[in-house]
Amino acid sequence: MEDLQKKYGIWTATAMVVGIVIGSGVFFKADDVLKASGGSLPTALLAWLIGGSIMVVTAFVFAKIATKIQKVNGLVDYFEEAYGWRAGYLVAWFMTFIYYPTLVAVLAWVSARYSIGLLGLENGVWLLSCIYMVFFFLLNVYSPVLAGKWQVSATVIKLIPLGLVAIVGLFSGLASGQTMSSFANSAQMVSSGGGLAVATLATAFAYEGWIIATSINAELKDAKRTLPKALFFGSGAVVIIYMLYYLGISGVLSNDEIIAAGDAAPVKVISVIFGNMGGTLLTVFVIISCLGTLNGLVMGSSRGMFSIASRGLGPNPEFFGKIDPKTNSTKNSALLGAILSAFWLLVWYGNFAGWFGKFMDISELPIAFLYVIYISLYIWVMMKFVTLGPISRYGAPFFAGLGSLYIIWGAIQKDMFIHFFLLSLVIVAVGLPFMKTARK
Repeated sequence: MEDLQKKYGIWTATAMVVGIVIGSGVFFKADDVLKASGGSLPTALLAWLIGGSIMVVTAFVFAKIATKIQKVNGLVDYFEEAYGWRAGYLVAWFMTFIYYPTLVAVLAWVSARYSIGLLGLENGVWLLSCIYMVFFFLLNVYSPVLAGKWQVSATVIKLIPLGLVAIVGLFSGLASGQTMSSFANSAQMVSSGGGLAVATLATAFAYEGWIIATSINAELKDAKRTLPKALFFGSGAVVIIYMLYYLGISGVLSNDEIIAAGDAAPVKVISVIFGNMGGTLLTVFVIISCLGTLNGLVMGSSRGMFSIASRGLGPNPEFFGKIDPKTNSTKNSALLGAILSAFWLLVWYGNFAGWFGKFMDISELPIAFLYVIYISLYIWVMMKFVTLGPISRYGAPFFAGLGSLYIIWGAIQKDMFIHFFLLSLVIVAVGLPFMKTARK
């Protein structure tokens, strides 16, 4: 079995990284990045570049961790190895109750938005969001094998609209002069945005997901060399793809038109380039891409409480640690994941319904909180990884830490940051009494 697992080379591993990272964020964050940049295309592109650079350096550091600690996989296990089981438990609680379910809720909504737009309907977004969410939780519970196959298929399909928009939009924009006009003229409807840091935070959602790739090291040939290269080149490829796609959009629509179109900007661009028929087909690919990302997050959310219970921790570890004998799925853990996702979908709905007065952006703030966790791991690498060279041990973690601080600074400037911070503290505090459960 050990020999069978060591079957992937650099190209396969790189393709896996690209497929994991690329998701819905680049589609529905295009206007948000431009707004935060004050309507300036150069500033927006700089935000995409900075966000991507932070991802590349951070992924490189985690690749070093993954190859040094090959018996464990994933962020929670690294944190447990670094700071003990209690610290690992708190990170797992955060991932289970906040990180995964918030992103599941947002992705269900994004997928529904594009689906409703394709059907030409004005209502039904929230109902369809619920349907998508329930469907993928049921899929992961009752047919986890099929859910895995869907994930692979969606990875291939999601590259099609990105590539076509990037190539056709860029060349047509250069020919028509729209690209140069977008560079020269900022959007008029935005007098000021949140600034470069806030714009960079918006890109963090699109670049999120690379951490999952650290778990493939057991299947790689010469993992100590292959995984760092795969994460570096794979994440670098994502940055290039995203920036070319963004340039493609700017070659078709003006900055004002992108902001006016909002989340529907990609659909509008595709329709302009390829006509109604081609636009419809490529919009279907965009929806599949979003649903592929949703499925991946549901897979993580379904296993959240199981990962805690498998350590003998959390409320009722016997219940949440069960694996369904018929489907070989974490059924009880998935049920909690679905309930938590429904709660955060309600919070997301409250933003648009005006419940809070301002906008609590649960698509970005949980990711910023994750970067706080990353910083503590960078410190651990500097202190403990004595066999690494100076660049890997000190240089990369230092610059990754600076990038993390920049992301966090952007989050602090967001509306309702304090509210989300306090809510997160309450949620984590609820988990403290269950930390005393005896470990298995």
